Amino acid sequence: MLVDSHCHLNYKGLIEEQGAVLDRARKSGVTAMLNISTRESEWRDIVATAERESDVWASIGIHPHEADAHPDIDLAKLVREAEHERVVGIGETGLDYYYDHSDRDRQKSSFRTHIHAARETGLPIIVHTRDAEEDTASIMKDEMEQGGYSGVIHCFTASEDFAYKALDLGLYISISGIVTFKNAKDLQATAAKLPLDRLLVETDAPFLAPVPHRGKTGEPAFVADTARFLAELRGEDYTEICEKTSQNFYNLFSKARV
Repeated sequence: MLVDSHCHLNYKGLIEEQGAVLDRARKSGVTAMLNISTRESEWRDIVATAERESDVWASIGIHPHEADAHPDIDLAKLVREAEHERVVGIGETGLDYYYDHSDRDRQKSSFRTHIHAARETGLPIIVHTRDAEEDTASIMKDEMEQGGYSGVIHCFTASEDFAYKALDLGLYISISGIVTFKNAKDLQATAAKLPLDRLLVETDAPFLAPVPHRGKTGEPAFVADTARFLAELRGEDYTEICEKTSQNFYNLFSKARV
């Protein structure tokens, strides 16, 4: 059992041979994949993939890069779309100050709207954060004080301090192939300490292919390489990492168990 908790199966690089990509994932031991949306124009196709493939689930959301382009995405629309039986998460959403493709205030407003949708639907929120630790942590804490919600920090690359702020709020941490990169020493040090019962693994495919596939188009099959690296890094059994991160996925994305 192994789950890719975050991938983009409908993105260029994977969509052209989606069937073969899914076959390779299954042969690598991947038993479930969460296909993530980043803009409204993707929602229909991403949900359709999940309808067609029993081991693929879908999310509904707007990436912070896309916040300016989606001023009409409100709480009601997110909640309505999330009612679909194959939609198990809200996002990805969050803050990205590295590229600043959208106005920061617009990003913050969109992030809060997604958190409100997560709270109303009971589905976990999928959080993207880059160069925005302080504001991300502040918004998550403020919103948690207004009412509980669950979620995951996806493709974690932030500081150890931020990791424990997220964990203290009850969120999970998802580790991508970046952890296998030679220059990721700080991330490796943090990943080695994270509690196993709050850990997920992902590819963020078609991006961030792990060693030994670095430079290639990422795909869900490669989540096995990230899991193996984590097992060695943490001094744990590979099978245990696979089973525990999969169990964590279903604990968090509980709608996927139905």
